[in-house]
Amino acid sequence: MSESSNKTSPSRRQFLTGAAAAGVGAVAAGAAQANGDPLITQVQEWASATGEGVDATPYGLPIEFEQDVVRRNVEWLTADTISSINFTPIHALDGTITPQGCAFERHHSGAIELRKEDYRLMINGLVDTPLVFSYEDLERFPRENRVYFCECAANTGMEWAGAQLNGAQFTHGMIHNMEYSGISLRTLLEEAGLDAAGDLADKWVYVEGADASSNGRSIPMAKALDDVLVAFKANGEALRKEHGYPVRLVVPGWEGNMWIKWLRRIEVTDQAVESREETSKYTDNLANGIARKWTWEMDAKSVVTAPSPQAPIKHGKGPLVITGLAWSGRGAISGVDVSIDGGKTWKEARLAAPGQGKALTRFYLDHVWDGSEMLLQSRARDTTGYVQPTKDQLREVRGLNSIYHNNCIQTWWVKATGEAENVEVS
Repeated sequence: MSESSNKTSPSRRQFLTGAAAAGVGAVAAGAAQANGDPLITQVQEWASATGEGVDATPYGLPIEFEQDVVRRNVEWLTADTISSINFTPIHALDGTITPQGCAFERHHSGAIELRKEDYRLMINGLVDTPLVFSYEDLERFPRENRVYFCECAANTGMEWAGAQLNGAQFTHGMIHNMEYSGISLRTLLEEAGLDAAGDLADKWVYVEGADASSNGRSIPMAKALDDVLVAFKANGEALRKEHGYPVRLVVPGWEGNMWIKWLRRIEVTDQAVESREETSKYTDNLANGIARKWTWEMDAKSVVTAPSPQAPIKHGKGPLVITGLAWSGRGAISGVDVSIDGGKTWKEARLAAPGQGKALTRFYLDHVWDGSEMLLQSRARDTTGYVQPTKDQLREVRGLNSIYHNNCIQTWWVKATGEAENVEVS
């Protein structure tokens, strides 16, 4: 059970205006009151002249003061950047929607350029009528808008053996959360007709992309007919090239390698194809040497994004907003607990927008920091009753040799200086 997150004392207002502003802080505050803050009392450059006109940036760009909020990669992780990955700066974002421009990329043979005019999507196999759609054809079908997270199966994979990468971006940044616009895959399959497939209970769809790798994956028919989307917009605009422009597959709650980009073919089959990406890759090695297959669903997981190694505490003692992200491929997040002592005690965090299934959920915990060290953790629960495990609990089942589906509790050691470091508390 979690302890309730009671209001702390002194209050935030008392701290900022009262006795808590001691020492150097009190001197600085006194000087500002006596002499006046020039940023308040004096006319500044930006208020002395006109700014840029409305056409200065026809497509708006991030402001130069936030240039560090970018995707980053780990150069030694892969042999080259063509078949590689980079990471979302989750430590620097708030809310839950990830801008396309800083959402992580994963490519198997590089991001390709494919014009709408050259795009074709084929549906074949065990269907009544094989069909080929152009981009314009797809635009004529009824469409849906849904917010979902996409997480690479290898997210946090480097942390299996111990604390490795120092930053939430690098440990948990193979994830993004967008609003997708598109057509339900069910609609397109029904357009082709499924009578020829017979009993759908044991049928599959095999999906592949138009890039050189094709990255083919098999999806059970039950999932294909449930919530899978054929998407051509993200966050209201066209997909970016690196996210599969002009059309990608969205497979809610399931590992990101199944979200096929540059989608070109959907084949209805009577069995899984057993492609490279679902045999030698994206299977999980267990402690006994046996590899488990078909581990598509992403289990409940969370991470504190601030404070964290890339987002240290800079303001010193006093009111502190602890925040992070939680998600589950099984459904909605029902609660998040936060610990400042390495899991000995827990307080329940506030969910900014609870109840969003298969989407990121932002959580907050208001805390008054006394300047002492913290072992900061978060623990997610979802609506199925699943609780995010410790690393030891995960290792008992999976051993030490796995890469994929690491959803264990993450620990940040927050030092008295406000800096933070990735450590393992199993």
